[in-house]
Formats: sequence, structure tokens, C-alpha cells
Amino acid sequence: MDKPAPADHPVHDLIGGRWSPYAFSSEAVAREQVLSVLEAARWAASSYNAQPWSFLVGLKGDETWQGVYDCLVDANRAWASEVPVLMLSMAHETFPWNGKPNRHAQYDTGQAVAALALQATDLGLFVHQMAGFDAEAARTRFAIPPGHTLMAAIALGSAGDPDTLSVPPAARERAPRERGAVSTFTFAGQWGEEARLA
Repeated sequence: MDKPAPADHPVHDLIGGRWSPYAFSSEAVAREQVLSVLEAARWAASSYNAQPWSFLVGLKGDETWQGVYDCLVDANRAWASEVPVLMLSMAHETFPWNGKPNRHAQYDTGQAVAALALQATDLGLFVHQMAGFDAEAARTRFAIPPGHTLMAAIALGSAGDPDTLSVPPAARERAPRERGAVSTFTFAGQWGEEARLA
């Protein structure tokens, strides 16, 4: 499905074309493409260039994929069974060189995943990020050490047929894309006072 963002102002095609499907094809993602999206994450901006992100990467049929899938909530397992790549993103909460707290770690991990998602879009792939997973089960399953906060489960692959979805995700798949206008989240002067940019 092609669902370009109905943007009010010009944006790059990669931004307008990025969206999160529920229907994924079971077609494998080439390892070179997986490495490409991870390379994009590598080059994301981060505080002091700490690169506080880590990814567990599972390819369908391997133990990591199954472990990530098993940690998903039921609603996500219902549509993710065909996804060829499942990942978990994590933020390392301290700087590696001095052990001091990195209060930007989660922000920077989000930037890395945003870069990953845009690179996937450029490759004709799609990313669906999920908050619905059992973080503690994942921590135990994969022996994730303290100080690493599990952020999201990530599906990566080609878009599939929406007709294969059950009713709730199928409806979301076909729904028009909507976002609050820029004026709803940009302020000037003080909080809540609209930034008059027009």
C-alpha cells in the first residue's frame, strides 16, 4: 500500500512515505539491507557521540527472532508472525567512558531508530515500532545487563496484503494518516502560546 503523508508543508519523500504497516510479507530481507538500515542507525546524532543504542536482531527462523516474537503482547503477535526481521532497541543509560548518567540516551536511541526507519523507506522496506512487548521477559531471555533500558520491538520487512489481517489492525491499515497540525505543538513566548510562523 502507498500511503503518502498528507503534509501541510513540503517534506522529503522519505519522510512523507514512511509509515508503519501491520501487514508484512514473509519475503526475506537481504542481509545487505539489514546491515544498511543498521548502518543508518550508526550514523545518527548522539550526545558526545556516545551511540548509546543497541539492537538485538532476529531473522525469521532463528532463535533471536523467536525470542523477540515470544516477548510481544498478543495483539502484536497476531500480525507479526510473518515479519522477516524482528529487533529490540535498547538505550545504555550511562556514558561508557566514565559511568555517569546519560540523560539523552533514550532520546538518542530514538534518533537512531528514526534514521533506521528512513533508510528502510529508501530501500522500499517498512518498519513498525512496538511498545507492546514484555521488557522484563526480554531482559531475562536475552540476558540484557542492568543499565540498558529496553525501548521498542521493531518489525522490518516488505509490506504485505492487508486482507490477511484481523479486523482491528486491518481497519488501522486502511485508515487515513492523520497528525496534529504544527501549530498544536510549537510555542513561542511561553508554554501554550502559539508560535506564529505563518
